[in-house]
Parts: sequence; C-alpha cells; structure tokens
Amino acid sequence: MKTIVSWSTGKDSAWMIHLLRARADVEIGALLTTINEPAQRVAMHAVRMDLLDAQAAALELPVWKVPIPSPCPADAYERAMAALVRRAVADGFTHVAFGDLFLEDVRRYREAQLAGSGLTPLFPLFGADTAALAREMIDAGLRARITCVDPRTLDRRFIGREFDAALLSELPASADPCGERGEFHTFAYAGPMFTRPIAIDTGIVVERDGFVFVDLL
Repeated sequence: MKTIVSWSTGKDSAWMIHLLRARADVEIGALLTTINEPAQRVAMHAVRMDLLDAQAAALELPVWKVPIPSPCPADAYERAMAALVRRAVADGFTHVAFGDLFLEDVRRYREAQLAGSGLTPLFPLFGADTAALAREMIDAGLRARITCVDPRTLDRRFIGREFDAALLSELPASADPCGERGEFHTFAYAGPMFTRPIAIDTGIVVERDGFVFVDLL
C-alpha cells in the first residue's frame, strides 16, 4: 500500500510512521502537511518551515506542503485537500494515514471526504489507550516539545515543556495524556523514526487567536 502520511510535526504523527514502517504491507512515500500560508508555518502547531524540512530530511521522506488561508473556511480547506488527493492518486498513492486517536467525528469526516477518491484512509493509532500510548512513546525514545497550548483546557505554564514522564505526572486529570482533544500540540525532534535528532531551542512565547505558542528555533 503506497501511503502518504498526514504529518502535523507532532509526536502522534512520528509514532505512526514508526508503526507503519514495521508493516510489510505499507510503503510510505511522502508526508503531507498543511501550511498556514500567510504565516508560512505549519498550521496549528506554528512550526517554522525549516524545522519541518529538517524533520522530513531526518525521516528521509519528501514533504508535500498544502497551503491554506488563515482563517481557513471549511470549503477552502476541502478544495486544497481535494487537489492534494488528486495529485496523490495520479502519483500512484493508494492510502493516506492519519494519527487520530479516538475522536469518532474526525474519523468519520475523513472517511466521508475520501470516499470514492482513490485514496483509502488508514488510522494506525485509532482506539489506543492514550495513557499507555504516551508512556510507550516516551519509553521508546520519542522526544517532543509542546509548541501550542489551549489555555481554556490546559494551564499555559506547560508551553515549551518536554513531552516526558514528568509532564504526564503533572497533567490534570481533565487533560488527555496525548492532547487528543486539542489541549496541546507538539514538535517531535528525536526518536526511532528519525535517522538523527533535530537540534531545537525555544524562542519567545506569544498568545494569538486564543492559543499560546512557543517559537521553536
């Protein structure tokens, strides 16, 4: 199955690649990442383009960047993704993999959007116990840093923190250990899926559109 991977730059995407590479029936051919076109950063995670490119190089995979406006109406997003799907099918891709964990409505939306397109969705992580999954990632050597926090669901003091055992012990019970409800987003910079670690440093912290971001350098 020639597969393009939905790549957010975060830990779940990285772990998904690790699992897919262990499967004999999957050939990962590329990453796809939505880009906030005005900001020229990864959508929602606000990661700089050079860090996205560094991840792709360390994964030894090309990255297909899909520009979207900000704010992005649903119809604009769907047009951009439809164009991506057509390109992928023309290039011989048969599947697209998503790192969703348990949100049924998100999965149903993806399945509906891809129905009849020529691309079959894969959800390698779906249904996992997120507390166990978070520990498994960390124990396997995955390293990631929190780049975005939703202060409505998680204290802003967590911005810029490492995704590690200490973090898991401090998260409130109301927060999903993997941030699946949008409590936080991460940037993965080391682990068994990468050929080499990516050197990063933390820059300024800003609040924009109701979210708190750290600028990774």
